[in-house]
Amino acid sequence: MQDIHFSPRRIGAVTLRHLYLMRSSWPRVLEMVYWPTVQMILWGFITLFLQDNSSYIAQASGVLLSGVLLWDVLFRGQLGIALVFMEEMWSRNLGHLFVSPLRPYEMVASLLFMSLIRTLIGIGGATLIAIPLFQYNIYDMGLPLIAFFLNLIIMGWAIGLIVSGIVLRYGMGAESIAWVSVFAIQPLCAIYYPVATLPDWLQPVALALPASHVFEGMRELLLQHSFNTGHMVWAVLLNILYLGIGIAVFLGYFQAARRKGLLLQVGE
Repeated sequence: MQDIHFSPRRIGAVTLRHLYLMRSSWPRVLEMVYWPTVQMILWGFITLFLQDNSSYIAQASGVLLSGVLLWDVLFRGQLGIALVFMEEMWSRNLGHLFVSPLRPYEMVASLLFMSLIRTLIGIGGATLIAIPLFQYNIYDMGLPLIAFFLNLIIMGWAIGLIVSGIVLRYGMGAESIAWVSVFAIQPLCAIYYPVATLPDWLQPVALALPASHVFEGMRELLLQHSFNTGHMVWAVLLNILYLGIGIAVFLGYFQAARRKGLLLQVGE
């Protein structure tokens, strides 16, 4: 008889497996820090330039740096799930995992934990480097930063679970979705400009994304020194919806892949 109980030990075992992979491969850890750091440096110099040439940016020197660092939370959250899951597919390990007592929802929980760890490593390194390099400390935002971070990473989780489900169902030929899915919605997330900048017909679409509420709230905090709880409430409600959809899509594709025998036939 199969064990149907939720097991923290099994979740911890899968998480520990990937932590061992990270520990044995420094390039994996460096890669997590590399891209956020490169983007931070690039946009840092752009910010320094705009400080002397834009009265808008002069009001809050960290607007662009905050935008790019918080955007990377969403990107890293999504990629953290997709990459960890695809590593199992690349190593053809899914069949081995699921002949064990591991349940699909436990796999989902371990993916979320690994995404959180990878995101904290990557973004944490970049934010610390920004302090001596650009004299900008994103942690000065205080408690609102936690709300921004959580909403963005949860949105990333929702996208990552959907992408992982698609790759599981349709094979490694669909893995490019993991790299392009987030950037497809980037223009609508209002990272570097207000939602009002978008055409009228696109603004409702942008406001249906949790990220747009986060970045609108971030700008309001930096420029007007006020925390807009309305934006955060909308972000939380939308994230509950999208994360639920993401989990349902992943588990649905998993069941379809199991019925078709795809767990043992991972390929193009």
